[in-house]
Amino acid sequence: MTKNKKTLVLGATLKSEKAAFKAIEMLVARGHSVLALGQNTGEVSGIKINTKAIPLKNIDTVSLYINPARQRDYYNYVIEAKPKRVLFNPGTENPEFYQLLELNNIKYEVACTLVLLTLNKY
Repeated sequence: MTKNKKTLVLGATLKSEKAAFKAIEMLVARGHSVLALGQNTGEVSGIKINTKAIPLKNIDTVSLYINPARQRDYYNYVIEAKPKRVLFNPGTENPEFYQLLELNNIKYEVACTLVLLTLNKY
């Protein structure tokens, strides 16, 4: 099993057909600690989805599943968490956010969390 990478899934959902839902399932199945933030409360694979920003400590990865317009509300939240990296999943690409992350020495990747996990590249 890979080293536990504490991950915040931003844009978590209860809709099982969505990538964010599958990402939570796969992260949990692979032994990663998961925090979830979404629009609706609920639970996915035993992980509670929070609807309000939760305090973040020792975050390795923030996996984004919200569109660039909605990301603006979370710029400071993500930067203040000082994650090792931010993953921009398909559809979340945001050059404005890339620049802010670079200014704060936070790495980012335009990559699919599900693909990285499947290929053991997470």
